[in-house]
Amino acid sequence: MPLVVTCNSQAAFATNMAPGTPVRPTSILVVGATGTLGRQIVRKALDEGYDVRCLVRPRPAPADFLRDWGAIVVNGDLSKPETIPATLVGVHTIIDCATGRPEEPIRTVDWEGKVALIQCAKAMGIQKYVFFSIHNCDKHPEVPLMEIKHCTEKYLQDSGLKHIIIRLCGFMQGLIGQYAVPILEQKSVWGTDAPTRIAYMDTQDIARLTFMALRNEKIDNKLLTFAGPRAWTTQEVITLCERLAGQDASVTTVPVSILKLTRQLTRLFQWTNDVADRLAFSEKDIVTLETYLQDYFSNILKKLKDLKAQSKQTDIFF
Repeated sequence: MPLVVTCNSQAAFATNMAPGTPVRPTSILVVGATGTLGRQIVRKALDEGYDVRCLVRPRPAPADFLRDWGAIVVNGDLSKPETIPATLVGVHTIIDCATGRPEEPIRTVDWEGKVALIQCAKAMGIQKYVFFSIHNCDKHPEVPLMEIKHCTEKYLQDSGLKHIIIRLCGFMQGLIGQYAVPILEQKSVWGTDAPTRIAYMDTQDIARLTFMALRNEKIDNKLLTFAGPRAWTTQEVITLCERLAGQDASVTTVPVSILKLTRQLTRLFQWTNDVADRLAFSEKDIVTLETYLQDYFSNILKKLKDLKAQSKQTDIFF
């Protein structure tokens, strides 16, 4: 049975508390700080002089790298709303990069958890809320995660919080594990026969543009889309990786109709959605996919060559 999420624009929001001790505009809370995008947001914020607090779920392996960078780590869990308020004390801006784990019910974090976080932010007088969504999520209600993202956008807009909504297309970082590494290891990669084009971006560029938007008050309460300078099909990405790796890939093609039947497209390919029209974010110095993958393959192939020389072996097996 398909997942149904009701976007209630008449939802009751907690009343904003009376003004208390002013907080510095540089005080931010990053939710989802250990993720692919979240960690780049943390690094960029620290580089720009922000006081960074990271909301991290209690975990067996602590997120020590965030502390090593200079951030403060606080334990909280969006699936347990009672843990949220204490993490927001003294915070000016929330940057929400969080998404649920693959093994969790999709509603737990991405809908119920986000609603609880927005309500707490409103109640505790948070000054600004930055939410990362998915490009064209409003056009694909049949995909559960996209429908939830769209509902969360509307819920945030109706909350009265000052906000920025940023819709994203695809992460270049995700292509390393999906295509680059399997091709180097001579393993099969999964492709589709769909003409879908994805305008991938480096998460470092996304982080940089996010803070440009955060500093620009004219963008408050706006919906933005960040997209790379060119949109790529799956086959074009595989062909590029083959050229840079200097070897052919073994491609297993899955008809897009089968992927749609799973109703889990955005779970299989994080942020890479079935979209046709894309809004390119016009900005100089945006890393292209060619440059990003070329740097990766150049570095990894050099390391493999050095390793081969050190081992004095004629062959390296992956």
